[in-house]
Amino acid sequence: MDAVETALPTQQLEQIKGVKKAPLEEYFTSGHRTCQGCESALVMKLMVKAAGPRTIVLGSTGCMYVANTTYYSTSWVVPWMHTQLGSSGSAGLGTAAALRVLMRKGKIKEEPINVIAFCGDGGGADMGLSAISAALTHPQYNFLILLYDNESYANTDIQLSGLTPYGAHTTFSPPGKMKRLLHTRWKKNVAGMLAAGHPECRYVATVCASYAVDFMNRVRKALSIGGPTFIHSLDPCPKGWDYDPMLSHELGELAVETGVWPLYEVENGVLKLYGRTKAIAEKRARRKPVREYLIRQGRFAHFTDDDIDYFQAKVDEMWEKWLIPGVIPFRKELEQDRPPV
Repeated sequence: MDAVETALPTQQLEQIKGVKKAPLEEYFTSGHRTCQGCESALVMKLMVKAAGPRTIVLGSTGCMYVANTTYYSTSWVVPWMHTQLGSSGSAGLGTAAALRVLMRKGKIKEEPINVIAFCGDGGGADMGLSAISAALTHPQYNFLILLYDNESYANTDIQLSGLTPYGAHTTFSPPGKMKRLLHTRWKKNVAGMLAAGHPECRYVATVCASYAVDFMNRVRKALSIGGPTFIHSLDPCPKGWDYDPMLSHELGELAVETGVWPLYEVENGVLKLYGRTKAIAEKRARRKPVREYLIRQGRFAHFTDDDIDYFQAKVDEMWEKWLIPGVIPFRKELEQDRPPV
């Protein structure tokens, strides 16, 4: 793909070669009110650490808004602004355009400034999806949209979202006697959908904070490449997933190791698997059974062996039948889906 002409150059952020080379400076600091073991707080910390001080962060309504902006205080060291629940795409695009105008008019110094708009899975995969899609069609503006996905509306007590996994117990989908599983839809494939449908978006990636260096390098690549970019992060949530907070890091790793959460990036239209996912795809590592991932979470405590087998079959299908393993869900033949009853 030809280089996209943007109004302003981007910061050229070098890739971090190992955890000892990570920046020491913190731009998301203490004082927030996130739960013990909250991976989304770690996502905020790593995201802005990778971006550096010349960054504007826009946070749409969600648990990372409520927990990080106690009355008259905040954990953000860089400029930060709250935006509405479904407006991360609009806010990112609008801020990038405003910076361009202010610099052109000489109101502020002309320099590359990172713009990052983050949203939770409700704001990113449900009501905010149209605004994100629209924003990704404007290649002349530089900004990153980061979707932190804890698989529920954690801000308002764990309601079902479009990214809640099959069969999970939420406040909107409690298991019962009349209907054992209330939520039987498979999780949306947001990163794959946005990558496939937005050819002018030069960078889309999936990440997990359990792999911190990989995470920061994907943020740096997204901010350096220019134009609108998108990153989807899977964030284990002790409250919503119902597990001991000490397991957050382990659950992130298990999501990748079981193949539930494949790590990949699409750069200028070229897809690459990376990290543990690449090793699994190349048969250099074994994909662990999803049972190891599911049984550690209270939200799946009502699962029968048939439910776990079905979940495993759906993940196997991602890897063995999809056009691109774990990424693009097209198949040559239509096969019947048979969930347990």
